[in-house]
Amino acid sequence: MENQTLKAGSVLISAPALDDPYFDKVVIYITEYNEKGALGFVMNQVFERKFNELTEFRTSKPFLLYEGGPVEREKLYFIHRIPGTISEGTLVGDGVYYGGNFKQAVEYLNTASDAINHLRLFIGYSGWDANELEEEIKEGSWLPVQASATTLFQASEQSLWEELYKRID
Repeated sequence: MENQTLKAGSVLISAPALDDPYFDKVVIYITEYNEKGALGFVMNQVFERKFNELTEFRTSKPFLLYEGGPVEREKLYFIHRIPGTISEGTLVGDGVYYGGNFKQAVEYLNTASDAINHLRLFIGYSGWDANELEEEIKEGSWLPVQASATTLFQASEQSLWEELYKRID
């Protein structure tokens, strides 16, 4: 993948040879990409606790949390596909929005029966400084892949990496 095509909305999978247990067979969705670096979330690692197990949200539904990455793990982040329900998000691409009104997101996950198909909550994020991600791609640590938002939101966490790895030429 040339640098010009790495952008918000890009999807990367960890290479089989990547020697980092945190990033073993992960799928990263890039939500921000600019001259300062990149920010993204691990889409296929479920966090050990559910949303309602966090003290502040104990009255909420038991909604899945995901391991977004090793940075800022004391904070929650989210992406969604429902701009008409959750306002103030930033369009990333393919109908996916980063962030927005968190109270609306909590309301949605507590009331919508199919919320898991349209909303992902993350503990922490994955981040790279300027040119760091490009270097890691060049050295073969990350493999760019094509994936739709539907695939990212609806494929099983257990099979997502394998499904996307099969798409690499």
